[in-house]
Amino acid sequence: MLGLTGAGKSTLLRCVAGIVPNLVPAEVTGSIRVTGLDPLGEAVGTLSGRVAVVLDDPDAQVSQATVADEVALGLESMAVPWSEMVIRVDAALEMVGLASLGERSPASLSGGEQQRLAIACAIAMQPAVLVMDEPTANLDPAGSRALFELVRRLSRDDGWTVLIADHDVERLANHADRIVLLRAGRLVAAGSPGDVLGRPDALETLGMRVPQVTELAARLAGPLGRSAASRLPVTVDETAAWLAPRIPGADPSP
Repeated sequence: MLGLTGAGKSTLLRCVAGIVPNLVPAEVTGSIRVTGLDPLGEAVGTLSGRVAVVLDDPDAQVSQATVADEVALGLESMAVPWSEMVIRVDAALEMVGLASLGERSPASLSGGEQQRLAIACAIAMQPAVLVMDEPTANLDPAGSRALFELVRRLSRDDGWTVLIADHDVERLANHADRIVLLRAGRLVAAGSPGDVLGRPDALETLGMRVPQVTELAARLAGPLGRSAASRLPVTVDETAAWLAPRIPGADPSP
């Protein structure tokens, strides 16, 4: 999910989780369905077993004495048996690289570690839908790559639906199956990464940054290519393939 600051990304994600308007009062129009339920009319507790949320401020989500207890908190509210709870907590911490920090206080963690802890808490609940608001805000480049690789595995192997609000067009181009672009609370574009990000003129009109490889292709293509209805490449692999027939002897592999 893309959009300028104030476009409504965070609000929409909170609506999916039922936080708005059930915990944060708001006037809401329209409708949402999540696993067959209307989150606008269901208690947040009812949705918590189906929708897990990772906010952009991990410090606001931690409250327990240890990292392991933090991951177990949501499972306790779901009445998960102790034997299963231990397995889930260990597995979630292992997946985010915090397996050795289970006895540490969450307050002693760095911002990036707290973000990974918030993600572990969500993973442990094994939701049908994972909602993530700027999940890489406190992560270094390596941590960001690892997070998106994890999200891809959860989506591909476990069938989770993952909704992410992010500003990094390159990451979304490489990892998203579908992108929605919001402006002033309204949907202005939706489709594959190529459909949404591969048209630089349309993106720039909305004030959005164009992926670097797409901008390169646009400059090489010239005015006609930039404004053409057919989209330009949005990933390194696509750009290599796009360049190959245009440069004699070029290798299409990146």
